[in-house]
Amino acid sequence: MDAQRITTSLWFDTQAVEAAEFYCSIFEDARIVSRADYPEGTDKAGTPMVVELELLGQRFIAINGGPQFTFNEAISLAVECSDQEEIDRYWERLTDGGEEGACGWLKDRYGLSWQIKPRHMSRFFTGGGEPAARAAQAMFGMRKLDIAALEAAHAGPVHA
Repeated sequence: MDAQRITTSLWFDTQAVEAAEFYCSIFEDARIVSRADYPEGTDKAGTPMVVELELLGQRFIAINGGPQFTFNEAISLAVECSDQEEIDRYWERLTDGGEEGACGWLKDRYGLSWQIKPRHMSRFFTGGGEPAARAAQAMFGMRKLDIAALEAAHAGPVHA
């Protein structure tokens, strides 16, 4: 496998290590790869500067950059889940100290936006028409996504 060539950098005020440990406690096969402190001669010498972590095979860099920038919904991390149990687990853990949003979106305790969704979510909308419209209407009324409800909406009413 080729090495990952694009790595997402996440800017924190001072919580990069805490956030990396939090994320690693949630995702299987997660680990902190490395940590580097600010070097001597800087005003933050000896405090954590960057933490490299891996979640579900993807590398991220968490930076303690200061309060100048904060997260917003313009970018989110999407997690594709294999079943409802996985959606429920990630939703519960990531909203702990955070907040629920609409349509499977949430903000974690650090303000980072996530989308917790079923794998192959596009199957509900590909092809358009009434099935896609019903699935979209169902999704618009949800916070945490409910796979069974999306499937039922997509399938439409059962006629006897």
